[in-house]
Amino acid sequence: MERSTRQRTAIRSAVDAAARPLLAQEVLELAQQEVPALGLATVYRNLKSLVEADELKVVQLPGENPRYERKGHSHHHHFQCRQCQRVFDVHACPGNLSKLAPAGFSVEDHELTLYGRCADCQGA
Repeated sequence: MERSTRQRTAIRSAVDAAARPLLAQEVLELAQQEVPALGLATVYRNLKSLVEADELKVVQLPGENPRYERKGHSHHHHFQCRQCQRVFDVHACPGNLSKLAPAGFSVEDHELTLYGRCADCQGA
């Protein structure tokens, strides 16, 4: 078991406070409020360790760098703002998508990403 460091605590706090999937750069900026000397390499090392420890999970959107969110969310999807590029959790699901699969195929899992403008960008 790895020891808890001030940097790791700041990274966990950043992910928890955001309550949405974050890019490593976003984690860095938020965690630096607690640990100003924190560097991007340290963030990446800790994110990798937290994923391996099953505390965080990777959110991978097509053509995007990985984002990180707390593990333990129930099944959910994501919304990406086309203006600010932030990603948000969507706690809804269209349900059984097997009727969309070709005849004879079986759906085992699915991921859904919605795209548009977030509330902040919509008002701008």
